[in-house]
Amino acid sequence: MKAIYFDGTKMIFEKNYLEPKSDEVLVRVRLAGICGTGLEILQGYMKYDGILGHEFVGTVEKSNNSELIGKRVVGEINVGCDKCAFCEKGMQRHCPNRTVLGILKRDGAFVEFLSLPEKNLHIIPDSITDEQAVFVEPLAAAFEIKEQVSLEPHWSVAVIGDGRLAHLIIQVLKLSCHNVTCFGRHKSKLQNLINAGIKIKLGIEPSDEQSFDLVVEATGSNSGFSDTMKLIKPRGTVVLKSTIASRENLDLTPTVVNEITLIGSCCGLFKPAIDALTTGTISVDSVIDSIFPLEKFSEAIEYVKKPDTLKVFLKP
Repeated sequence: MKAIYFDGTKMIFEKNYLEPKSDEVLVRVRLAGICGTGLEILQGYMKYDGILGHEFVGTVEKSNNSELIGKRVVGEINVGCDKCAFCEKGMQRHCPNRTVLGILKRDGAFVEFLSLPEKNLHIIPDSITDEQAVFVEPLAAAFEIKEQVSLEPHWSVAVIGDGRLAHLIIQVLKLSCHNVTCFGRHKSKLQNLINAGIKIKLGIEPSDEQSFDLVVEATGSNSGFSDTMKLIKPRGTVVLKSTIASRENLDLTPTVVNEITLIGSCCGLFKPAIDALTTGTISVDSVIDSIFPLEKFSEAIEYVKKPDTLKVFLKP
């Protein structure tokens, strides 16, 4: 089968990569998304080698459950051992022995076929397009913030970053908080937010400093953290979403002095994301950019690195 293999240094197009052989469900990938985490893996994050890609929609080809065959599905990316204390509590995403699709010890979605346990899969309603379905995984990550933080409608909320994930986070936060501002760097990316009535700023002004109850950092860069600390009020809450390869030292002194609550936030439950797309509560169409065939992965990767690019897909 066709696949894009990352050997730890470079990505290679393979025409005859071996199909998954396991008792898991076999899924034919229809569309896969390129995300910031994937770009960081190319820079050394997680020290991963294998097939990248963890945002996907596909069709079930083989399964012990005959009712699944032919269904369109998306998949939760963490596969736990089902034996440890974390798995017993339903926390497979924190299992010390877990594999993670396209990120840790498990081939991902830049390929014709992938496999996942049946319990990881979610059937997608016909009303959701393939392009929209690929957003379920990152949208679930955005909804995870609502699971971790008791949002107050009167809070002043800032989201730092104007990329794909930031757009989703802003929509989710607007469901609970009236006053949300996006701090970005690319006016073209921010236009969709302006059209949706979101307050945007291209830089931090003195009047912005220490004026937000909640700041969500979603820049994918080290500089995002220092900007976050400028914006957050004393005793405010910061949610960190970026996963980056760089190991630059960060100054945590302001978090101590100002008694800031730091919350790391990663994956989330898929049901709220699927429900939001089904009902139209969340719209992702404005974030869709381009689709490249799998064979043109190099062009796709270079294109997605451009500052004005939004969501780019690979199609096997």
